Amino acid sequence: MTVTESAPGGCASAGARTSFEGILRRQSARESTARTYARALPIVPVRARGLTIEGADGCRYLDCLSGAGALALGHNHPFVLEAIREVLDSGAPLHALDLATPVKDAFVTELFHTLPPGLADRARVQFCGPAGTDAVEAAFKLVRAATGRTGILAFSGAYHGMTEGALAASGHATDVRVARLPYPQDYRCPFGVGGARGAELSARWTESVLDDPKSGVPLPAGMILEPVQGEGGVLPAPDDWMRRMRRITEDRSVPLIADEIQTGVGRTGAFWAVEHSGVTPDVMVLSKAIGGSLPLAVVVYRDDLDVWEPGAHAGTFRGNQLAMAAGTATLAHVRENRLAERAASLGFHMLSQLRNLAGHFPCVGEVRGRGLMIGLELVNPEGEPERDSGADVGLDLICPRGSGAGVGAGGVGGGGGVDHNPGAGPTLPRVREPHPAAPELAAAVQRECLRRGLIVELGGRHASVVRLLPPLTITDEQAAAVLGRLADAVEAAARSHTGRDGQECGTPRRPPRPAGRSEGTG
Repeated sequence: MTVTESAPGGCASAGARTSFEGILRRQSARESTARTYARALPIVPVRARGLTIEGADGCRYLDCLSGAGALALGHNHPFVLEAIREVLDSGAPLHALDLATPVKDAFVTELFHTLPPGLADRARVQFCGPAGTDAVEAAFKLVRAATGRTGILAFSGAYHGMTEGALAASGHATDVRVARLPYPQDYRCPFGVGGARGAELSARWTESVLDDPKSGVPLPAGMILEPVQGEGGVLPAPDDWMRRMRRITEDRSVPLIADEIQTGVGRTGAFWAVEHSGVTPDVMVLSKAIGGSLPLAVVVYRDDLDVWEPGAHAGTFRGNQLAMAAGTATLAHVRENRLAERAASLGFHMLSQLRNLAGHFPCVGEVRGRGLMIGLELVNPEGEPERDSGADVGLDLICPRGSGAGVGAGGVGGGGGVDHNPGAGPTLPRVREPHPAAPELAAAVQRECLRRGLIVELGGRHASVVRLLPPLTITDEQAAAVLGRLADAVEAAARSHTGRDGQECGTPRRPPRPAGRSEGTG
């Protein structure tokens, strides 16, 4: 496959280019200013298969956005198309509200077959409106009805959707009605320590909020968390921390809601991301990949939470038969072909390659991810490292200096000494101080990627994280092409970009070209 190295629009005849530009002009004139991807990705897809998109301008691209993670099998997978055609050719109804149909029965059977042990044998499912945000709203209504309580615990940096309740639980909410808790991370640890200790402090903060009668946070109806924060910057939750959150919520009879909208269906190297930690949540909200590229969203939950009255949650399009057929095909194909395991091994390889590349680019602050959910945080290495002035205060509040309570020795990601005697005094390890985020540089990398025929997404607290969400069917050769183009894009952007202070954002040392793997193509 040949992918042009020129800018979008440089691949086609004058007539095709005129048509392509006209479509973009009309979109800009007619559609809401709220549109997002179309601003950063001025392309007009006309054909797609697997990892590849062909635009109206004749250019071809490797798509590592994958419908924001909705395309587990890539574009127009043959098994998915066959499942859709079978429904269309059968004369079955395409719209069935919440009536029982053979198509729905097959979907639920396959879905339950994949659920984590401990939930599958006592699960109930509620079909929602076709977007993940509606599944989040339904989950909140469910736990409030089941517990008689109203509050929700969520985490800083979270993204759960754009409707009112889901937005209130997300990290960028302005009208705060949900209690926020610190989400563990290494590079920008809210406590300034990272690693196992940062996760421990996050857990202790959570316990303090729940157990302190003067915390201002009454016992909530539920806690919602993402096993990997995607929009928050590709932050995998430590497995021990996940197990700790499960114990904390279980001990206090607070339902745990796992948002697997983007992490589910093999994306992180397990069929469901909670399986890495062995955690069984009380509620799971699912969308994106479960519809096989078509709109579908469900809430799966423990049967003892099923206290809803008839009609307590509904939606006209909750009976999307084509999406259920496509979803069944996708779930079965991922399960039968062990694509989650494939995502784990290929993701490990890609992360290793990218971390090697990061050593040659001062502007790459951190490479992180799990499975085929990968992020590179871009920073200004010439900027003054950010010091969390509130970190020591937070540490004192949870673990007074000299007490060492609850803080075990452990490795700290990114360097820094480790205090192996936490009860000895005030010394606490810190990760390397993070450099300022570089959102302009990240946007430049995204543009350079597009010029090279690679589609990537931006995310993170400051839109400074370049995200890769390739389909689980990506081959080794395609992965090598993605890494090569990304490396070239980072180098080009780093050479040309200047930071806010006018200083160059690091002089890259020419890295070795990422190598493809010799194993099978998956």
